[in-house]
Amino acid sequence: MSKAPPPKPTDAELEILNVLWQHGPATVRAINDHLSQRRQAEVGYTTTLKILQLMLEKGLVRRDDADRSHVYRAAVREQETQGLLLDKFVDATFGGSALKLVMQALGSRQTSADELAQIRRLLNDIEIQNSTSNPDDDERA
Repeated sequence: MSKAPPPKPTDAELEILNVLWQHGPATVRAINDHLSQRRQAEVGYTTTLKILQLMLEKGLVRRDDADRSHVYRAAVREQETQGLLLDKFVDATFGGSALKLVMQALGSRQTSADELAQIRRLLNDIEIQNSTSNPDDDERA
């Protein structure tokens, strides 16, 4: 029996997860300080603590309470969480069409030559991966 994926994090929870993914395990105070720096405004310590407690209940973070200061660490992987959020966004916003997402992203803002080169390399890698992972497709054609 496979375990259910963790719930979709709220914006505030995602902000805390980003701190943990970038800086690793941290105390509430350290997380709160990072949040205050990012927002360029003071974030309430008790607000950060309460969000972390809710995240612990949801299974989004783990807490090491061996020391006096509890240390929190992300319990979900960054790439998996991004994939989950992106899948839900693409489904809800673009009817599940990756093409519509890419067309909107590339058509609505200036894309640098370096970004385009990276996109081309990614597309080439995906084509290679698809052609090597589905050798039966060639036989059916």
